[in-house]
Amino acid sequence: MIVKLFLILGAVNAMLAVALGAFGAHGLEGKIPEKYLQIWQTGVQYHMYHALGLIAVALIAAKLTDAGSVSAAGWLMFAGIVLFSGSLYVLSLTQISVLGAITPLGGVAFIAAWIMIIVSAVKYL
Repeated sequence: MIVKLFLILGAVNAMLAVALGAFGAHGLEGKIPEKYLQIWQTGVQYHMYHALGLIAVALIAAKLTDAGSVSAAGWLMFAGIVLFSGSLYVLSLTQISVLGAITPLGGVAFIAAWIMIIVSAVKYL
């Protein structure tokens, strides 16, 4: 079940990253300052990287069925997408700089997710 869930979450988030990237390139150009377009693009890049990470989590979970650390990695990646990329999207659209304080929490979630992948490899392979 967890394999299917993370595969679907990864695919949905990859689709969203592509759609949000296109929206930023075509829908926001000329409507928000260049600084905020670059922030939007950073959100899209990390969104896609970690959408692919969720797909990798699904593939790893299929092999390491008893590794709770793999599941934890998937949930941390998903939380990172919401907190990191989500905060950058909202920051770009609203230009409320205090929202940037949320972004590092997502970055920490991303780092913790990759650490959990390392833990899984060391412990179960």
